[in-house]
Amino acid sequence: MTQPCDLSAVEALACLRDKSLSPVELMQSCLDQIDKVNGAVNAVVALDAEAALRQAHSDEKKIMAGEDVGMLGGLPVGIKDLEETAGLRTTHGSLLFKDHVPDTDDDMVASVRGHGGNIFCKTNTPEFGAGANTVNRVYGATGNPFDTEKTCAGSSGGTAVALATNMLPLASGSDYGGSLRNPASFCGITGFRPSPGVVPATHAEISLSPFSVLGPMGRTVADTHLLLRAQSWTDRADPFSAPGAHPIPETLPPVDLSQLKVAWSEDLGCAPIDDNIRRIFRERIGTFGASFGEFFERDPNMEHVHDTFEVLRGVSFVASHADRLAKHRDLLGPNIIDNTERGQQYSAADVARAFAQHSTLYRDALQYFSEVDIVVTPATAVTPFPHSQLSVGEINGETLPTYMRWLAIAYAPTTTLCCACVLPCGVDHQGMPFGLQIVGPNGSDARVLAIANALESVLSAEPSTRRPQPVIESLARQQPIITPT
Repeated sequence: MTQPCDLSAVEALACLRDKSLSPVELMQSCLDQIDKVNGAVNAVVALDAEAALRQAHSDEKKIMAGEDVGMLGGLPVGIKDLEETAGLRTTHGSLLFKDHVPDTDDDMVASVRGHGGNIFCKTNTPEFGAGANTVNRVYGATGNPFDTEKTCAGSSGGTAVALATNMLPLASGSDYGGSLRNPASFCGITGFRPSPGVVPATHAEISLSPFSVLGPMGRTVADTHLLLRAQSWTDRADPFSAPGAHPIPETLPPVDLSQLKVAWSEDLGCAPIDDNIRRIFRERIGTFGASFGEFFERDPNMEHVHDTFEVLRGVSFVASHADRLAKHRDLLGPNIIDNTERGQQYSAADVARAFAQHSTLYRDALQYFSEVDIVVTPATAVTPFPHSQLSVGEINGETLPTYMRWLAIAYAPTTTLCCACVLPCGVDHQGMPFGLQIVGPNGSDARVLAIANALESVLSAEPSTRRPQPVIESLARQQPIITPT
C-alpha cells in the first residue's frame, strides 16, 4: 500500500496544499521509512526527529490557518553531509570533523530552509566529497539499494540512496567530476548539475574555480526542478552568480522533442566506457531516438580534457587540503592524500598549460552546442561495483592511468562548464540501474531541465526504459550494513 513517503515531492506538496495530507503525517512516514530500511544501506547518517516533528506541527498549523509556508513548506529535506546545518552534526565525512555541530547554516541550506524545507537529516558522503564511492571512516559505506554489497557511487551517494528508498522526497547534492550524476545513475533517480553560479557556492574554498557546484536531486525531473528553485538565488560572494544570468522558471515550459536537433555520443570522444554499457546505450537510444526531430552521432572536441581536468583539480586539492595533509595526515583517507600529493607535483608551467587548454575546451563546447540542442550520453562508464573496491582500475581489460579516469564521461562536461541532467533508463546487463546524461551548454539550465522533463515522459511509457525501483521489503529484512566502530 502506498505510504506518504512514497509520494514524489510534487505529489506530496499538492496533497499538503489541498490539506489531504498533513506535514506531520508526511514527516512521520519518512521517519518510519528510515527506521525500516536505513540500516541496510546507511544513507542517512545524522537525524533530529524531534526537531523535524516540531517543525512539521508548526507547518501544519500554518497551512490550516491559510498562512504562507513557502514553496517547500511541509516537505522533509535531506542535506548532503558536506554542507553545514545549524544544530545538526556535519562531519564532511572526515575524522577531523567527526564531532562537529555547526551553529549556522551554509547559505544554500539557509535558502532551502527559508523556502520552507524541513531540514531534518544528513546524507552520507566520502571524505570531503573525494571519490566516487560513498565510504568514509566516520560512518562507513553506503550500500546500493539494488544490491547492498555494491556501491551507490559518490560523492552524493547517501542522497541518491535515501531518495531511491523513499526515505525523503528531496535532498541536496554537489558535483565536481560527477558527484551527483554518478549516484543518480547507479541508484535510479534524477540528478541535475547546474551551470556554475546557479546555486551560489558562497563558502567555496576556491571561489574562482567553476568546477564544483551545488545542485538538486530527486526521483523525478519535476522534483529536481522544485529543489533547484529553492536552492537558486543571486549572491556576489560567488563570482559566477550574476543577476538574471541563469534564471530558473517557476514552471518548466513544454518542449516538442520533434523540433530538437540532438546528438548522441557513447563516450564524448574521450571517455573509457565498458563494452556492455556501450551496447545497452545503443539499444536504449534505439527505443526513444525517433522522438527527436534529428538524432545523430557526433562527438565534441575534448582534446586535452584529461590533462586539463587532472591539473586544475590537483590545484583545487592543494588549496583545500595541503595544510590538513601537513598537520593531520593520519586522519585523512587515501583519496585526499593521493589527490593532494599529485597536485603538489604540478609545476607552474603545468597549471598555465591547463588554464589555456581549459579556455579552448570551453569555446569548442560553445561551438558544438551552436549546432545541436543537447547531447545524450551514458551517465556512467560501468555497472555498480562492490563498495569494498575504492574505485575502477580497468575497463575492457585496459588499466586506467588514474582513479578518476573512469569518471571521464561526467568530468568532461564539468570541464566545459556544461549543465547536465541524469535520467534513469531501465536496468543494465547486471540488473542494476542504468542512466542517461542529458548535456547542454553553460547557462542552458532551464532548457535542459525542460527537455529532460519531456524525455522522462517518453522513457516512463516504455517498460525497458522506466525508472527501476528497489524492493523495499527485501531491504527491510536485511542485516545492517557493516560500519566502523
